[in-house]
Amino acid sequence: MDGHDSQDPKQSPADMTAFVQNLLQQMQSRFQTMSDSIVTKIDDMGNRINELEQSINDLRAEMGVECSPSPEAPAKPKEEELIKEEGSA
Repeated sequence: MDGHDSQDPKQSPADMTAFVQNLLQQMQSRFQTMSDSIVTKIDDMGNRINELEQSINDLRAEMGVECSPSPEAPAKPKEEELIKEEGSA
C-alpha cells in the first residue's frame, strides 16, 4: 500500500490540475455563451428602439401634416369659453 500511497500525491496534483483546467474551460464556454446571448439581446433591443423611434417620427410627421393648424386654434377658443363660463357663474 505504501507504493500506492506514494503515487497518490503524484497523481493528485496532476488530477487536480486537469480538473481545474476542465472546470475553467467549462466556465469560459458558459461565459462565452452568456456573453453572446447578451450581445444578441442588446442588438435586438437596439433594433426595436430604432423601429420605435421611426414609428414615433412617422406619427409626428403624420400629425404635423394633418394637425398643424389645430393644436393652437382649438386651444384658444376653449380657454376663452372657460373664461366666459367662469364670468357667467
